[in-house]
Amino acid sequence: MHAQEKLIRSLHTKKGREKAGKCIVEGEKVVRTASDAVEFVFRQEDSAAFNELVTTETPQDVAAVARIPEWSDADIRSRKTIVVLDGVQDPGNVGAILRLCLGFAASLVLIDSVDVTNPKVVRSSVGALFHVPWRSITREDAVAYIQAFQGTIFRLEANDLAVCTVADLRKKNTQPVVLIAGSEGQGIQLPIVGESLSIGHEAQLESLNVSQALAIALHEMYCI
Repeated sequence: MHAQEKLIRSLHTKKGREKAGKCIVEGEKVVRTASDAVEFVFRQEDSAAFNELVTTETPQDVAAVARIPEWSDADIRSRKTIVVLDGVQDPGNVGAILRLCLGFAASLVLIDSVDVTNPKVVRSSVGALFHVPWRSITREDAVAYIQAFQGTIFRLEANDLAVCTVADLRKKNTQPVVLIAGSEGQGIQLPIVGESLSIGHEAQLESLNVSQALAIALHEMYCI
């Protein structure tokens, strides 16, 4: 277990995860969801340092080391909806969005967003990153990468420039549809042309959380 402990500790950092091509998954449900990607499981009884090896303050009884999936451009294009996150750094949001992508048959592209293999993202996604095609793209490559999809591009924005609503998504039959969303603080920073899409709500609410907004839009796309 000593050699395994050294590996597990290295996976607490992004650099370590990238070097090993592995990440930590914690909790019975997440370990089960990771499925064939799991390389080995470890429990409380396997190591006196278990609480230091896992990343939660109140550790669950089981964790595992799993291979990080490698998704191709073809995998990303295989879904009729492609979500693009621009600068979304909150692990909880990205984890929730991965679950939405799993539920509504979408793939995910991340630009300057939190590392998908971050333990908090893995936990909040309940292991969805092992089943949803995703890729992290540099900002320098992002515009060309997105335009190459040759689909309808929507910019999910809460502003007066929005010219269509989620109801209009049902009228768009071209595939794929690209949904770009930014962080609540900065919005979309990508200099890419697309139809500005809004989701109507009561004025008393300043704005929807990015994962909430995407949930509504993805549901509309799924029902087409």
